This record gives sequence, structure tokens and C-alpha cells, in this order.
Amino acid sequence: MYYKEKIKIFVSGAAELSPCCPDIKKISENLGKEIAKQGCVLITGATTGAPYYTAKGYNKAGGIMSIGFSPAGSPKEHMKKYRLPLDQFDLMIYTGFDYSGRNLIATKSADGVVVVCGRIGTLNEFTTAFESKTPIGILQGTGGTVDMLGEILKKSGRSFSKIVQSRDIKELISKLIRLIERDRKKLTPLNLKHKAKRD
Repeated sequence: MYYKEKIKIFVSGAAELSPCCPDIKKISENLGKEIAKQGCVLITGATTGAPYYTAKGYNKAGGIMSIGFSPAGSPKEHMKKYRLPLDQFDLMIYTGFDYSGRNLIATKSADGVVVVCGRIGTLNEFTTAFESKTPIGILQGTGGTVDMLGEILKKSGRSFSKIVQSRDIKELISKLIRLIERDRKKLTPLNLKHKAKRD
């Protein structure tokens, strides 16, 4: 396979943990650790809650790179206006597009998306990934809107072959990576000789 770029996984989840299952902090940390163990880059929305604890677990496990996509336009705005953390990121991208714009950019920057617990923002990121045919992993039993996704999909009238679901974190990430690698195998190297002639 010519495509060697590290797989980037975006973790979408509730910034406020009240709708989540009781052990969501531990689950989120274990999710981050597993993403690190399987050699992927982590992307989050640079927020609190489930994504924050995922980034924390990822860094504890020695992950390659933790990238945050902020709704803010600057570090000052990130901390003062949005009251969001900076301590778990190797790279922060300040989108300046508030939450809805940030959601779109972060989701589209990833090779795959994992949803864990969730509220409306997570649902927004899920539908963005769905519409753009990005592989999605649903961590079942974590609470909030994530536990409603099965019913939503049944009623949507749409089929989608790029969704995997599991309550087991290792199994979920492994399945998601296989989906991503399957997509990558469909890519072919650029014909540089042909391109040079055309230029």
C-alpha cells in the first residue's frame, strides 16, 4: 500500500457528562489508550468531558500526536470565552468558527470518527461523518445521544456500510481501522510521469 500516512481518529463526545454512563471518565481514558496502542493520531474538539479524558488517556499511553480543533480563534479566546483546556494537546488548531464550524472541520479532517456518550454536538458530528461517508465507530452503552443512534439509523431509511458498533473498545477501534484501511486500498498512486507531461 503506497498510502503510509498515520490514521487520524476523531473522538466525538459530550463535553458535559451528566447524560453519560457512570464510569464514562474511565471508559474515555481507556478509549484514548487504545487509540494510542493501535498507532493512530487522535483528534478531538479540544473540549472538556469525554473528549478531554480520551486525550488524557491517549497521552498517558504515549500516543503519537493529540490534535485539538478549537471553536475559538486564539488561545486567549479558547481559555477566556469558551473556557476550554489546553493541557492535553500537541497541536491546537484555532478555527475561529464557533462550535458548528469547528465540528465540520474536525470531522472532515479525520479518517474515522468514534462517538462516545454525546449530546446535540455529538449528533451533529455523527451526521456530518455519515453524509461524507467517513467510517464511524459507535461505542455502545456510553449514554446520551450515542445510545439513540441505532434507532435513528433504523428510521433514517438510509443504508450505510461504514458504521461499526461495539461495547468493547479494542474491538471497536480494530474494526474501525479495518474500514479505514479498506478505503485506502482503493486509492492508487499518482501517475507522476503522466502528470509531468500534462503540466
